[in-house]
Amino acid sequence: MRAASVLAILLALLAASIARADTTVPPWHDPADLPIPSWARSVAPKRADVAIFAAPGKIDVRRGTAMAGGRLPFYGAKRGANCAARWLNVGPLAWVCGDAADLASDAPWGVHERGMWAAAAGPDGLPFRYYFVGRDGAFGYEALEHALDDAPDQDYEPGFSVAIVEERAMHGERWGRTNHGKWVALRELTPAHPPAFHGEAVSDGNLEFAWVVSDRAVSRKGPSASAAATGTTHVRFEVVPWREERAAPGGPWVRISEDGVVPTAWMSARDLARPTLSAPPAEIEAGERWIDVDLAAQTLVAYDGAAPVFATLVSTGRGPETSETATPKGVHRVWVKLATTNMDNLERDDAERHYSIEDVPYVQFFDKSVALHGAFWHQGFGRVQSHGCVNLAPLDARWLFAWTSPHLPAGWTAALPSALERGTAVRVR
Repeated sequence: MRAASVLAILLALLAASIARADTTVPPWHDPADLPIPSWARSVAPKRADVAIFAAPGKIDVRRGTAMAGGRLPFYGAKRGANCAARWLNVGPLAWVCGDAADLASDAPWGVHERGMWAAAAGPDGLPFRYYFVGRDGAFGYEALEHALDDAPDQDYEPGFSVAIVEERAMHGERWGRTNHGKWVALRELTPAHPPAFHGEAVSDGNLEFAWVVSDRAVSRKGPSASAAATGTTHVRFEVVPWREERAAPGGPWVRISEDGVVPTAWMSARDLARPTLSAPPAEIEAGERWIDVDLAAQTLVAYDGAAPVFATLVSTGRGPETSETATPKGVHRVWVKLATTNMDNLERDDAERHYSIEDVPYVQFFDKSVALHGAFWHQGFGRVQSHGCVNLAPLDARWLFAWTSPHLPAGWTAALPSALERGTAVRVR
C-alpha cells in the first residue's frame, strides 16, 4: 500500500473517531478487554519527556516525547508488550504507555492553547524569559526554602544562560525558578534582550530585496564610492530593494531606488545580503517543502516546491569547511524536532571557554548534532557566528519550526519523522 493511501485511511479513521467521540470509541479500542471511563477525554503524562511510540508495544520506533501535565487527545487503548498498564492512543502512529500517563477529563490542548506555544505568542517569539549569569557566577537550589542554608545543587559560571519560568520572594529578595527546577537569586542574573529582527514573507516568487548587513551604510547617487551621497544613512537589518547590479572597481554596486526615480540611489553590494532564487535539489520530490541555506550570503530561503515563501538572514558555522565548527554542505533532512534543548561544551577539556545555554528554542537537527534553532544571545545574523548550527532570530525560528515537518502537536516536546511525515529537506550550499 502506498504511503499516500495509508495516510488517507488513517486521516479518515481519525476524522470519523473525532466526529463521534461523544457516543462511541475509536476503532483502536478493544471494549471487551478495556472499558474506558465515560469522562476520559485526554491523556496526561505524569512526568517530563514521556516517550511516544509509533505502535503499542514496539518501543524500538519512537515518535517523540510529551511534556508533563500536558493534555494529549485520547483515541483509544490497547494491550501490548513493554507496558504493565494499557497503551493509550494519542494520535496517528502515536502511543503512550499508561504506566507513564493518566486519563483525564480535560479537553485536549489546542495548538497554541497551553504550554510553550502559548508563551511563544509574545512579541519576541520566545517560549520563556531568558537570563545570563552575571560576572560573579550564580548558585542554583532545588529547595527554595533552604536556599542559603544548604549547599547549592548547581553552580553556574559567568555567561551561562537559563530560562526562568517562575518568580518568588524569599529570604528578602526575588528568586527565579529555571525550567530545570533550580532556584537562582535574580540579583545574580541579567535578562536577555532578544533581537527584534525577523525575515520576510515572499509573495509571487519575488526575491528582489536585500538586508543591510553593515552597521551603517551610505547610499550614493551613482554606482561608485566617489559618487555624491544621497544624504540617507541605512542601518543594519534595514530592507532595501534590489533593482539592478552593476560592476565597478572595488566590487559591484546595487541600485536600490525605484525605476525612473531621479536621482538614483546606489549601495555597495558589500553592505548588503540578498536571498537568491535556487532550483530544488534532485533529492526531493516535486512540490515538497524544503529549505535552502546559502553560506556565502548567510541567508535562508524556505520553498514550497519551486516557489520561495519566506527568506531571512542566518548565522552559520564560523569554522573552515569540513571542520567541526563548520555547517556541513549537502542535502539533509530534519531527523528530530525539539521544542527546546540544552547546548553546551562542558565536556570539552580543550575548550578555550565553556558555554552553557539551557532550553535553546525551536531546535531542528538535520545533520547529526547540527541544527536550525533560535538564538537569543546575539544579533549577528547575516554573519558567520555559530559553532556549526544555523542560528535564526527567535521569531524566524518559531515560524520555521511550525512550517517544517514533522509537526509538533500540542503537548509534545519532541517529534521524529514517521511514515506519515518525512523530515523537511535542508540544503546547505
